Amino acid sequence: MMYNDHTMWGFMGGGMWIFWLIFIIVVLLLIKVFNTVTNNAGKPNETALEILEKRYAKGEISKQEFEERKKELEV
Repeated sequence: MMYNDHTMWGFMGGGMWIFWLIFIIVVLLLIKVFNTVTNNAGKPNETALEILEKRYAKGEISKQEFEERKKELEV
């Protein structure tokens, strides 16, 4: 059986880059998913009061609003 050299090497030369491109994209996505899962696994959930304190510290809410919401949380 005779092989045409042009068609035999066609995938290796012209189309092999598609395989490697897809392979690299899949590996990068897996790394991203793995990092996201491991980063969130060790964090304890913040309480509502901690979130409120952070918002006040960032200046997102006023002192009056902070005190009102804090009272609501303590009830």
